[in-house]
Amino acid sequence: MSEPRWLDEAEDRAWRGYRRMFLLLNAQVNRELAQQSGLSEPDYDVLSTLSEARDHRYRLKKLAERMLWSQSRLSHHVTRMQQRGLVTREECTDDARGATILLTQAGRRAIEAAAPLHVESVRRHFFDHLTREQIEILGDATNAVVSALKTPDPA
Repeated sequence: MSEPRWLDEAEDRAWRGYRRMFLLLNAQVNRELAQQSGLSEPDYDVLSTLSEARDHRYRLKKLAERMLWSQSRLSHHVTRMQQRGLVTREECTDDARGATILLTQAGRRAIEAAAPLHVESVRRHFFDHLTREQIEILGDATNAVVSALKTPDPA
């Protein structure tokens, strides 16, 4: 077995800082989202994705892939959102096992009310603390990591 590739001081500082920031930032932004709109982070993700989709609809399978969730987990969450009138579910005509999730008028009103509050929270707790250069570097860094994670590991 080869020796571990331990993090150097700069890497350790960056990794621990990222982890701490991720936890604190998510907690703060999601707390404000829930307080101001009554929506959870997954609610917001589903509604915002549907609001941006053509005809405000998404296949359940594709929506689950986009959210990095299992279909079962998303299906259960969508059921709870249906009970609140935010979305509806239609069976697919071309796939008896498939479902399409549609944004309702109530769901559209909810995301339209929540989005400005949510983006202000993100700006206030994240972007307002960074320079334009830091934002551009962060964008490059996150895209590099996401790209690498999407590429299958040859090992």
